[in-house]
Amino acid sequence: MSKQSTIDTSASQSVSGWNAATRSWLPAVILLLATILVWEAAVRIFSISSFIVPAPSEVARSLVAQWDVLAQATVVTAGEILFGFLVSVVVGIALALVIVRFDWLGRALYPLVVLFQNVPKVALAPIFILWFGYGLAPKIGLILVIAFFPVTLSMLAGMQSVDRSLLSLMNSVGASPTQILFRIRVPHSLPSLMAGTKIAATLSVIGAIVGEFAGASDGLGYVIQFASTQLDTALVFAALLLVSVLGIAFYYAAEFLECIVVPWAPKFSQA
Repeated sequence: MSKQSTIDTSASQSVSGWNAATRSWLPAVILLLATILVWEAAVRIFSISSFIVPAPSEVARSLVAQWDVLAQATVVTAGEILFGFLVSVVVGIALALVIVRFDWLGRALYPLVVLFQNVPKVALAPIFILWFGYGLAPKIGLILVIAFFPVTLSMLAGMQSVDRSLLSLMNSVGASPTQILFRIRVPHSLPSLMAGTKIAATLSVIGAIVGEFAGASDGLGYVIQFASTQLDTALVFAALLLVSVLGIAFYYAAEFLECIVVPWAPKFSQA
């Protein structure tokens, strides 16, 4: 192949990749811009008070004016989310491994895990504040109880969906339950596990904000509560915007990790 042909092929691949990325993001960008324009127009046409619904332009002005406060709060909340998410993933994986490896313990643990998941997490926030104070610990605890379940459930589903004939083959060659767990079940569960981590990433954002609502002196949840008491609805919306950005960022970070860990797993895509 000539040098010119190689260059043409590389250029073609680059254009193809760019076109694919454009097809993926362009509809969302268009819908977002249209929503902002309709929102702005509706507020101005119907003279809606900024106390009720601020216009996007007012939210943008508040975002710029209060950027120092919002940036610091975003860093605090992002740290809580990251730490809580990592703890949730570790605990979720550990619980799934214990439930599958030790059958008797799994039969005892699994109903308790499901029962605990039905407890309203908002009701746990004041209890965690009482136990752990107003520092980082209650936020991590709340993120943990909200986000570990999809990790555990997804990994369990992956490990329990292994082909029975493959398990029989491993048993026939004398493989121990631990060997079967780590050589067969865990690798087979990775696509399901990574799907669970993406759900846990978004739930971690919710857990951090709920924890800050219950008791905090910094973070986006604190800013939202403080702005609400001051009737500063534009600042509330600006903080909510940054919360949404954090949620999107953590979701796509988990998706990027999925592409690295399980590149063979099927991905959601649009033609």
